[in-house]
Formats: sequence, structure tokens, C-alpha cells
Amino acid sequence: MKKNLILFVMLFVSAITFADKPKSETVKIKTSAICEQCKETIEKKLAFTKGVMESSVDLDSKDKVTTVIFNPKKTSVEKIKKAISAVGYDADELVADPVGYEKLPGCCKKGGMRE
Repeated sequence: MKKNLILFVMLFVSAITFADKPKSETVKIKTSAICEQCKETIEKKLAFTKGVMESSVDLDSKDKVTTVIFNPKKTSVEKIKKAISAVGYDADELVADPVGYEKLPGCCKKGGMRE
């Protein structure tokens, strides 16, 4: 009886522990990033964006894809795209915010660096 009670308590505690983990989603967003500075700017912005758990900009891919892992209960794909746009970069179909774009260094602007 005592063993069964201990087993039941252990199962109950583990069920509670694992049940509260937030679900995450992954999205890939094509950006206008060009160089390492672009990568750092986007990743830094996303690090401070509510609901974003992890982000990575792949400069080696043809489309300069940013992969973002996020909590859909705290943010959305649209909010993530707006955050990227706000710092001056295109995010899929969303064009870069003009104010953010003007703040970018010359190498980060379109045509600023030869690929």
C-alpha cells in the first residue's frame, strides 16, 4: 500500500511538471539581411521581443532566412515580422519600416554590399 501511494505521488508530480511546458512554433521568414551586422541587429531585436524563445539568421542561404522559435500564446508571426521591419529589414512580404531603414549603416542597406 505504501509503495502504491509513493508511486501515485511520483506520477502525479511528474504529470504536473510536464503539463505546464509552453508549446512552441517555428517560423522561417525571408529577410533582406546582408552581413553579420544585419544578423546581429535582427537577432538582438528578436531576443527582446515578447514570446520569442530563439532566433537565428542564416546569411549563407540564398533567401537570408531568419528562423524563429516562439510561443504562440505570447506573440504571432505578424508581430515577429513587424519587429524585423521596425529595425529596417524586409520580412517576407512586409517591407522595411522607412525610419528603421534610414538608421541602418550603409553596408546593411540594399545594394550596400556585394554578394
